[in-house]
Amino acid sequence: MVQFSGGRAAAETLPPGKPTLVPTTPATLAAIEATCFDYVDGQLEGDPARVARSLHPDLAKRAVLGETADEKLGLRRMSKEELVELTRQGALKTPLAEWNRSCEVLDVAGNAAVARAETPWFVDFFHLGRFGAKGQERWVIVNALWYPKPRAAVTP
Repeated sequence: MVQFSGGRAAAETLPPGKPTLVPTTPATLAAIEATCFDYVDGQLEGDPARVARSLHPDLAKRAVLGETADEKLGLRRMSKEELVELTRQGALKTPLAEWNRSCEVLDVAGNAAVARAETPWFVDFFHLGRFGAKGQERWVIVNALWYPKPRAAVTP
């Protein structure tokens, strides 16, 4: 596992024995990290443009709800547009002193990667894709499955 927090890499390559279709370079890991932090920090800053650039236009963001009145396997679904709008509204805007976040690159295979982001409010698992012409590639989040952490009860 390659873990990042605050922009520093704990290691420069994935664990030994993890096959990839092409070598995973420090530059590839840094690019995935940058996308992950655009997503997380953009929400914490309330910066919709930063969040938007980290997302594929056809983003599929979901959270497991479990059984609901409408579905046995209920999911909360969110589009790129909804997430960007929530960011614009400041739904997760947080003072910098309270940021406690991390991003981990879990695996990379060619133009596909898996990463994990965590804040005090949520854990997200990402599928990322690398898009663009050679030399102008960028990583974006295509799918996200998120877990909203329970909030502590506020006592008067």
